[in-house]
Amino acid sequence: MDTVTISPKYQVVIPQRIRKAMQLVPGQKVQVVLYGNRIELVPEKNIKEMRGFLKGINTEFQREGDKV
Repeated sequence: MDTVTISPKYQVVIPQRIRKAMQLVPGQKVQVVLYGNRIELVPEKNIKEMRGFLKGINTEFQREGDKV
């Protein structure tokens, strides 16, 4: 697990290993989500990139409860 430091301007640098794995690029937007005492960064994707990503998904399962 990587650790980052919050700068005096409340900025953090996403480690290179994570940026490469998630294919993040400069200027890309991420959503910031608060779950209890945890912060999650969720990359926004172009809707055209999302086309077909659910193809063949199994819909016969039980959903788990909300995290909040």
